[in-house]
Amino acid sequence: MELLRFSAFWCGAILFGSIVLGQADSYILTSRTLCKFCDVQATNCPGQGSCKVECNITSICTHDDDVCVTIWRKKDDNVTFDTVCHNPAEKLYGLVLDDYNNSKCEMKERKGMGSTFFMCSCSGEECNALIIFNTYKDSQVAVIIVSLVPLLVMAILVITSFYCYRVYHQRRANAKRKKGTPLDFSDARGIMGDDEGSDSSSTHANNLNHNTDLLPIELDIQVGKGRFAEVYKAKLKQGSSVSDEQAFETVAVKIFSYEEYASWKNEKEIFSDADLRHENVLHFLTAEERKVQRQYWLITAYQPRGNLQEYLTHRIISWHDLWLLGGSLASGLAHLHSHHLPGGRYKVPIAHRDIKSSNILVKSDLTCCLCDFGLALRLDNSLSVDELANSGQVGTARYMAPEVLESRINLENIECFKQADVYSMALVLWEMISRCSAIGEVKEYEPPFGNLREHPCVESMKDSVLRDRGRPEIPNSWLNHTGIQLVCSAIDECWDHDPEARLTAQCMVERFEDMEYLDKLSDCSDSEEKIPEEIIVVDEK
Repeated sequence: MELLRFSAFWCGAILFGSIVLGQADSYILTSRTLCKFCDVQATNCPGQGSCKVECNITSICTHDDDVCVTIWRKKDDNVTFDTVCHNPAEKLYGLVLDDYNNSKCEMKERKGMGSTFFMCSCSGEECNALIIFNTYKDSQVAVIIVSLVPLLVMAILVITSFYCYRVYHQRRANAKRKKGTPLDFSDARGIMGDDEGSDSSSTHANNLNHNTDLLPIELDIQVGKGRFAEVYKAKLKQGSSVSDEQAFETVAVKIFSYEEYASWKNEKEIFSDADLRHENVLHFLTAEERKVQRQYWLITAYQPRGNLQEYLTHRIISWHDLWLLGGSLASGLAHLHSHHLPGGRYKVPIAHRDIKSSNILVKSDLTCCLCDFGLALRLDNSLSVDELANSGQVGTARYMAPEVLESRINLENIECFKQADVYSMALVLWEMISRCSAIGEVKEYEPPFGNLREHPCVESMKDSVLRDRGRPEIPNSWLNHTGIQLVCSAIDECWDHDPEARLTAQCMVERFEDMEYLDKLSDCSDSEEKIPEEIIVVDEK
């Protein structure tokens, strides 16, 4: 009996001990981390936003200190999830787990392992069942946006202040004119003339906005006549008294009839672009509708030396003159064609489409400036092929490029309009050389293709330029001068039959800049003049 009691006691003790130990083990197990466990499994998770771990295996980590770790990896086209339990005190694949205290598994991009991969770690029951991407990038974007807001507000305040100042200044200028006080051009840097001071006024329309008030202008003599308009030398009154003769500034007024409204409007819109302003483009003052006279006016700077055609007709130029005239012509055209201003800001390029010697004025410093933008075209990227096609075959037949004569311009490439301008510029440079003393014997002025009649038609030019592949002659005697030889070589590239093979206007600017050493070695003699300084300008029809 005693033996039975002893055996029962020990059986009960052993049973009680087993129960206690089982509860202890259960407590130890439940205190460890519970993780989703995929062990390198393919997934459709794109690596953006949030994704559920696509596995049904849940595992309790072996060690108390272990946390859940999930790795998203992409190698070639294979995307996988890899989830493990790991002690954060130790490195995993050489990387430290610095986010294991998170309750969510937020992915961070890691470097190494020979592929693109993201890794996250977290503590908590099945905390890696849902993984989250892009939280770090989103916070960066938020920080950047918050940082930029003050700068944006500041910029808006500065622009608004400047605009208010300009409006105030313009209204005050208008009030002065209504009271009969002299026009104030101080804010527009005065009435812009050439360096010698003999050429007079010009500023930009935005600098002198007289709204509906017509400028006090007195027409003088007619100095030019073109297809669409007549050009007059005129006096812009700035004084308060009609008898105050010293209060006049000389300007040029281009007058269009009411029937030529479209041409006036196009030229006004081209001139009104502030980005057009350049030392080798005619300075523009303003445009006006003169209802009483039924006329439209463009008011610009006056250049007493006249246009290049008249200048070459009555003068023989030196190599130095040629270098100045040719380089400035290329510079003006390069500015029109450019997509950017000197500071890097974008501008809309412009094709002139009627480059010829009578549309180029000679300034007092013997540089050129482009004028007559009645046929010009803004090469805006928004223009459709149909809009470009509607611009038609325009220009002066004598100076038209082969592709213009043949009406085969590639309208899908706006560079083609620039290439046609470069062809025309080459003919003008040829005109300059033909009147340069550096070639030896200089003949009377003759326009390009001078063997044709005075105003050849398109069909006549087609025969010479397309059928015969003709170009103005460059005699061997011209090539004895190094500078002339270089210019002729460039001209030959500019009037190439293939538009794609032609130089750009900017390339011509650089060619002339490279010739500067030749100019410094030249005699720099003055031009031989055969007529007075001021000439009458007659445009070629």
